[in-house]
Amino acid sequence: MSQVKSVFWQAMNKGPEKDPFEVRDHAAARRGICLDAYGRCVHYRTHRDVVLNRCGTCGDYFACHLCHQELCDHPFGRLTIADSSAVMCGACGSVLGYSEYAIRPPGRGDSGRPCCPHCGHEFNPGCARHTHFYWRV
Repeated sequence: MSQVKSVFWQAMNKGPEKDPFEVRDHAAARRGICLDAYGRCVHYRTHRDVVLNRCGTCGDYFACHLCHQELCDHPFGRLTIADSSAVMCGACGSVLGYSEYAIRPPGRGDSGRPCCPHCGHEFNPGCARHTHFYWRV
């Protein structure tokens, strides 16, 4: 583990961690670098960065494609939009399909932004720019 990642982890989490490079929550198969309780990683840490995408190759949920690239020895397995368990909300742990993930429920969130249909936590609308990393559309 690099010194930079160690310092970053301690600054973000107010203390040392056993393995600050990779955090894996075995109960939920959530993986990422410096993953916090909401699924945010070292690469994406805004309030709305709470979506974890499932890799079709290994089946684990990753905070982002960059974490997957650094932690795995295979390409990210893109899923079809028909897959019903392709996304996990890091705020509540709900597993969603693409249609649930991409909706903008009325009265939920601000400005019609996408949000979790179960807990209402807003998702980052900028994630739409990364569709080609995660989905076969």
